[in-house]
Amino acid sequence: MNGTGTRMGWGGRLLVSLALILVGAAAAVWGLAHYQPAARFLGIAPPQPLLPPPRPLIASSAPTPTRAAAAGDARIASLEARLARVENATQRAEGSAGRADALVVAFAARRAIDRGVALGYLENLLVERFGPQHQAAVATVITASHQPVRLNDLISEYETLGGDLRRGGPQDSWWTNFQRELGSMVEIHRADRPAVSAEARYRRALQRLSSGDVDQALAETMRLPGAARAADWTDKARRYVAAHRALDEIESAALIPGPQ
Repeated sequence: MNGTGTRMGWGGRLLVSLALILVGAAAAVWGLAHYQPAARFLGIAPPQPLLPPPRPLIASSAPTPTRAAAAGDARIASLEARLARVENATQRAEGSAGRADALVVAFAARRAIDRGVALGYLENLLVERFGPQHQAAVATVITASHQPVRLNDLISEYETLGGDLRRGGPQDSWWTNFQRELGSMVEIHRADRPAVSAEARYRRALQRLSSGDVDQALAETMRLPGAARAADWTDKARRYVAAHRALDEIESAALIPGPQ
């Protein structure tokens, strides 16, 4: 009885040992399957493949801050150039319009002076447009409009004064006048020089006056023997000449670019 129990005890122990070995083996297999570093350490699992070297970074096509700033400066410069061209075109257009307005004012003033009528509202426009740069000319034109002298009136009055202008002044004696009249009948002069007789001078003055050249007509009249008899006419002729010289100055100023 005791021998049989002893043998059974050793058999049970053997079974228990085998069971423990199987359990340990199963645990080892499970552990090796779930714990790769240990499996690689024991040479069961293949070694972990090496990671490929990091690829070099490709330069981005996005502009760097420096390039972006340069592009921005270029755009700003282009916009400034376009604005400058627009401003220049605007200034030229404004200058052309200003010169056109100034010419209209100047021509209207000349027409009023030639017709012998008052300037009216043109006085203020003349002062505004041309007063700062051409004060004397504007004042002369305005004064002439208050004392108008027309070319037709000068011509008709000159024709009326023809006899007095050719006869001589009150200071001349009858003998002087007789000699002058006798000399006017026959005059000898060079072909390349105009006649200097009173009749010839008067005819030249009247011809130039009729063509509107009052300045030259006045110069010829002052050489006539009876010029002293025409003081009122010469005063009107001088005012006419001064007014039209002032108008010429104003019209020239209207044609020249720049502030008036």
